[in-house]
Amino acid sequence: MTPSMEFILLATLLPHAQMRLRSASTNGILEQDVPWSEQSLLRNTNLLFEYERTEGLSFLTKKLPSLGKGLDKALSMQIHFSAADYGFKPMVLPATDSRPETVTALPEFLFEEFERVLHIDGGVREDADKWSVALIRQICYLYYKYDCPYSHEQEQRVLNEFERTEEELKEQSVAGQLSPCDSRITAIDRRRRRSARESGSAYLPAKAEVVRAAQDLLEKVFLGFNPRDITPAHGPGAVSTKERLWEKYVWSNVADCTSQYYPVDEYYFVSMGHVCDRIQELNALTSKSNPAQVILVPKDSRGPRLISCEPVDKQWVQQGLSRAIVQHVERHSLTRDHVHFTDQSRNQYAALHASKDGAYATLDLKEASDRVSTDLVRLLFPRHMVEALIACRSSCTKLPDGRVLVLEKYAPMGSALCFPIMALSIWAILSAAAPDRHTSDRMLVYGDDVIVKTQYASCAIEQLESFGLKVNRDKSCTSGFFRESCGMDAFNGLRVTPVRIKTVWSSRRSAAVLSSWVAYANQFLERGFRSTYLYMVGLLYRVYGQIPDSDMHLACPSLTWIPEFMRPTVRRWNKHLQKCEYKVWTVASPPMYKEIDGWSMLLRFLTEAQKQRLHGDMPWVDHDLGLPLPYEGRDRFEVRKYTPRRRSMLRRRWRGA
Repeated sequence: MTPSMEFILLATLLPHAQMRLRSASTNGILEQDVPWSEQSLLRNTNLLFEYERTEGLSFLTKKLPSLGKGLDKALSMQIHFSAADYGFKPMVLPATDSRPETVTALPEFLFEEFERVLHIDGGVREDADKWSVALIRQICYLYYKYDCPYSHEQEQRVLNEFERTEEELKEQSVAGQLSPCDSRITAIDRRRRRSARESGSAYLPAKAEVVRAAQDLLEKVFLGFNPRDITPAHGPGAVSTKERLWEKYVWSNVADCTSQYYPVDEYYFVSMGHVCDRIQELNALTSKSNPAQVILVPKDSRGPRLISCEPVDKQWVQQGLSRAIVQHVERHSLTRDHVHFTDQSRNQYAALHASKDGAYATLDLKEASDRVSTDLVRLLFPRHMVEALIACRSSCTKLPDGRVLVLEKYAPMGSALCFPIMALSIWAILSAAAPDRHTSDRMLVYGDDVIVKTQYASCAIEQLESFGLKVNRDKSCTSGFFRESCGMDAFNGLRVTPVRIKTVWSSRRSAAVLSSWVAYANQFLERGFRSTYLYMVGLLYRVYGQIPDSDMHLACPSLTWIPEFMRPTVRRWNKHLQKCEYKVWTVASPPMYKEIDGWSMLLRFLTEAQKQRLHGDMPWVDHDLGLPLPYEGRDRFEVRKYTPRRRSMLRRRWRGA
């Protein structure tokens, strides 16, 4: 049986265990440092292909990632590791003069690398080798997000968890755990705080104190914010009411609960002239509150992710209100340094630095978007904000089997308001419960990724869970020197984020495969895995022929470095642009042109233009230079032009630097 391409690609990583990256500043230059013996390399390679024969692809997508998670858990929580817990055969050390035969807690596969990180009993070494951590995690997580078909059982498990969360929120609501009366602060609470301050002991504030302080914080944040002052817009995704891209600007239904707060003539039409010209359509509008719709999209090897598509009329307002909230919060003095929606770099850098001294902990919430209940939003947010947030909320969603589920959560993933409301709720609770100003001022929140001072971590977890949220303790890093936040995995000051392959390789030419695998190859070279990079370059060359490198500065998928014979050779001189051009593979999305009525096109133009202005997204401007792009790089916005998602195609085009 010939080993599959996936296992061969993984095997290209093993020789790098014989080397060590010198430093992050050397851009992947390797130096020799206690290499494996040839016997060790052969043993690990044989073990890898033995696993292929016995377990197949599930070894890469399920078993290896579980081993990587076990290592992460040991590093971040300082617990003892055991290979047997993850289905791996433990390494047996032969007897010597000084010791008998020993069964270790470390796996036989990659034993040499695990031995540099953990003691043979599974405890974390004080001098754990960070380069070994990087290599183990790269091997374990390489195919964690591989785009494989899901079984019916995996899909049903995700749906069952979604419904189970709803039941828990309903029980919480019936029990009155988040009722407004909880916000009363008693004299006993004040005495407890004063006594703790005088004695210098730690004080865990009562829930009523946290609620009142969180309410005050959000009241200050949204003081002067007008939720009616928005520019609605459509999102890029599908809607539950099934309108196609060009049908979204013609209204047939607007939910009554939404139109009472956001009047139809003001928010769904361009002007009174538009209203007058479409008076018959306005009179024919229905006011039914359509449910959202649950769909399953790829996530990782454990199963799909659940998304709830919103009705088109509510999505229209949600997008506008969400952008207004994001823009306001990222500029407000209380939140601009602590709550982020568009820039993950603050959390990433903080996680990297926290991995050096352990001064900060990273917390990850489980099912965070599904556990922010409507009761919690009503409890924490100012009244004028609650009115707007409830007006555009979907109160129920349709499951794949046709059942309609009434929602206790404020907004499931898929709503434009899910992310900002979740982040603000978490920030308000943790800031309100912080023991001092120093702790609250050193807090970062990006969605459900939270960074707090390590001394505050246990209190933060307790406070979040008291409000119905659930912290994923397996992914939260509260001790040791491993930290994980917003895509940054770091150990002892080194970034150990692995390259995760998602797109399945195909020997047939494909736009998705070309763009994805060129990016994967470049990431491997950046991390110093030269043989893996060259193997992937060879795969690409056999299917796509000559591919440019990044030094050519062409607007197309480009590799970091390639041999001279693989560089494009078909070229011409463009006398109009006065430059040399090469004929290369480009990825393009074929546009669709649809003619709709003039008022609807004007409505689309005004809302899309406002969206670009708010985000600073001017596609005809080079943001690095502040100069207009050349003609070939422009993507002009046209109201008749639509770009369907996931329909990219390969085209041979002339491209110049």
